[in-house]
Amino acid sequence: MSPGTAPLPANGTVVMDEACGRVGEVMDREGGRLQLRPVRGGREWDADPARVRTATPAERLHATLAAVNAASRWETT
Repeated sequence: MSPGTAPLPANGTVVMDEACGRVGEVMDREGGRLQLRPVRGGREWDADPARVRTATPAERLHATLAAVNAASRWETT
């Protein structure tokens, strides 16, 4: 790590990928990239660590509620 470079977020940290505007949970690191997945599950994507920051509480809440609402549309009664 070079001077002035922030440490990579730990696995399980919820972050905002500013390159694509998505909130995701850090799952792993591979080839200098972070592997993120949506907060409530889904397909992972690669993110540039330089374009990722810790998500705000409002961003985490928004992502969680969006996932819960989407899942509720698929439930049958």
